[in-house]
Amino acid sequence: MAEACCSSPEPQSLDQTQAVQARYGAAAQEQEACLCTPVGFDPALLRVIPKAVVERDYGCGDPTRWVKQGDRVLDLGSGSGKNAFICSQIVGATGSVTGVDRNADMLALSRDAIPAVASAIGYDNVRFVDGAIEALDAPDATGEPLIADASIDVVLSNCVLNLVNPSARERLLANIRRVLAPGGRVAISDIVCDQAVPLRLQQDPDLWSGCISGAWQEQAFLQAFEALGFEQVRYVDRSETPWRVVEGIEFRAVTLVGALPAGAQSSSCC
Repeated sequence: MAEACCSSPEPQSLDQTQAVQARYGAAAQEQEACLCTPVGFDPALLRVIPKAVVERDYGCGDPTRWVKQGDRVLDLGSGSGKNAFICSQIVGATGSVTGVDRNADMLALSRDAIPAVASAIGYDNVRFVDGAIEALDAPDATGEPLIADASIDVVLSNCVLNLVNPSARERLLANIRRVLAPGGRVAISDIVCDQAVPLRLQQDPDLWSGCISGAWQEQAFLQAFEALGFEQVRYVDRSETPWRVVEGIEFRAVTLVGALPAGAQSSSCC
């Protein structure tokens, strides 16, 4: 598919975090059709979620399909909260869902929706934490890590890992491994590419914040989780047709899953 959406300025020195914050802050206020790629979700699970939350969700897959009853879920880059609220219904009253996001507008949107969803489903098992997804080991107000070691059964994210500054990716991956309990799982929907993205495209704020120029190469994404000790790492969803093609580079949506061995111990970070 030829490049047609989200025209980009000339390459420039880019602060990736600032570019993402600005764009997603605006997208929390008004729906933006150009962010990531639309995905269908179970309408029954969307029914109890406020319309504003559903409309301002931006993703490229459905990692919630890999969540089970009773799971302790961590949603990285929880945004409007849609995926978290879907998970809250799947895990039930015995499970829990923690969303992590650093965008104040998105956090306000998701937190405001908690009472309405809790009232509709009959229990409150969701919280949203202010923080960077690569810095889950950063101290909270009590001095403890934002997310405790081995406290999570499944880490999911939806088109968010590609937004992290490349210099912070090693910390991001190490923290995902650290917070998972033995036998813990990942379900990561994201955008991957078939060849390396040139630096000049990585310096484009629209392409970066639009889930394009920060994409992992397809094979390298799998290898990154294998290197962490995950087993059966594979793509359970992979779009046959590229979502976008930019200067001959194919970008497509995937969902990666994997699991730690049942006897795996939590690792230190970072």
